[in-house]
Amino acid sequence: MSKIFETPMYPYKRSKDQDKTRPVRHPVVVIGAGPIGLGVAIDLAQQDVPVVILDDNDKVSFGSRAICFAKRPLEILDRLRCGEPMVDKGVVWDTGKVFFDTREVYKFNLLDEDGHKNPAFINLQQYYLEEYMVNRVRELQADGKPIELRGKNRVEAIGTHDDHATIEVETSDGSYLLEADWLIACDGANSPTRRMLGLDFVGRVFEDNFLIADVVMEADFPTERWFWFDPPFNRGQSALLHKQPDNVWRIDLQLGWDIDRDKEMKPENVIPRLKAMLGEDAKFELEWVSIYTFQCRRMEAFRHGRVLFAGDAAHQVSPFGARGANSGLQDTDNLAWKLKLVLEGKAPDALLDTYSDERVYGADENILNSSRSTDFITPKSDISRVFRDAVLDLSEHYEFARPLVNSGRLSVPCTYDGSVLNGPDDESLPVALRPGSPAVDAPLKGGWLLDGLGNRFQLLVIGDKVDEALDIGGIETEIIHLSPDESPEFATRYLGDAKSAVYLMRPDQHVAARWQNYDKAAVLDALKTATMQKGK
Repeated sequence: MSKIFETPMYPYKRSKDQDKTRPVRHPVVVIGAGPIGLGVAIDLAQQDVPVVILDDNDKVSFGSRAICFAKRPLEILDRLRCGEPMVDKGVVWDTGKVFFDTREVYKFNLLDEDGHKNPAFINLQQYYLEEYMVNRVRELQADGKPIELRGKNRVEAIGTHDDHATIEVETSDGSYLLEADWLIACDGANSPTRRMLGLDFVGRVFEDNFLIADVVMEADFPTERWFWFDPPFNRGQSALLHKQPDNVWRIDLQLGWDIDRDKEMKPENVIPRLKAMLGEDAKFELEWVSIYTFQCRRMEAFRHGRVLFAGDAAHQVSPFGARGANSGLQDTDNLAWKLKLVLEGKAPDALLDTYSDERVYGADENILNSSRSTDFITPKSDISRVFRDAVLDLSEHYEFARPLVNSGRLSVPCTYDGSVLNGPDDESLPVALRPGSPAVDAPLKGGWLLDGLGNRFQLLVIGDKVDEALDIGGIETEIIHLSPDESPEFATRYLGDAKSAVYLMRPDQHVAARWQNYDKAAVLDALKTATMQKGK
């Protein structure tokens, strides 16, 4: 069992700002040193944007919390130099099974094609991810990058102004004031920042409770996601089993709405439930126990003047589908490059409105899928349960019913259809890579495609030739030439039946625009659109 969550990783240390007579102004201050706060801070620091992270804790989080990390967030974490240790440590899986009572009725594979660097999913305790991210902060500091992590610095008050935010910070040495050109709130579902600004969520709270338990045990269950509807050990409810590293297993048990939460969390009540599931002779140790209620909610907007919200501070979904931390990391991926351009004066601050627009769109997509999953898992009427059970019965024998089974549709990356940043689209190219879509990985003769994409605007030129520089408003665009025969997977995913293609890629590896053939004027116009420079 890992004990890294017991040791301070970023202990309190008095900063120079606390000795100043006037508040020090920083370009970016991040509140919260969880995966989302650390993620956006690392992304900015790698691009030489100075950033200070404030956290009221001094160590990684207790309990595994988020455990399922999908392929797209792993690709984002690769850019942050945190992905490789996660995959090395994590439990890789792609198969899920659904049971009704004791019968297996449905089985699925999340990545049934070759030619991807990262797996469909890994399971890894959140405290490991946070450890790797804190280590990455230390590496950046050693390289002279402008990032500072201040533990035991609790934000007590926030003031908003037209051109900055003020932050009152409490420490063991007393309080001090900071100013930030931009403040990013990554302080979780119960966000004090949101409360201080008088903001709230809109959405649904589901009337049900779930027991979540991480247990340490040696078991020979396969490395798969198992989900039960109406199992004999939790009759009338649902259950979930996942494997994590270090012989830790995640178990979710539906409890119903009218329960005594404190009573249900006591070991003398948790252990019998687990033994009913695992067997009376099962040997295990409780590592972490919690009870949660599903919520599918979000803020109406993720930007409020100079304050930007990300992760659970901005939106919440049920854990079925692994959309919490995964969607939060996509928030940071969307935000960092836009904030960098605004700070450098290369784009108007209206570009940050598109962060809110695009990620609200992504949150709504996640909330829709998460709500549908929750409604299927926890039917609230007799007729809904009859329909659900009929679908499960049919899915055991008939393929047409299997797509209707919803035990938590798993996280997929968001395509920003309709974004104002999207440029022209040649619809003869594969639809999966239309503007707004995240790039799809593929093997190249010299490695992996996504290893060479990101952090800047790039023009991906396939089967064509561009021998001129592209620069708009000081934003340089790197030109990458690739052959159509890099690999069969690459040709299929990026060309389809076409002989050539040109993709304008955003710094977050999303497609901004695409054509079959290079046209300088069209590319420059699309670059202006993607950075909101039109009309400047």
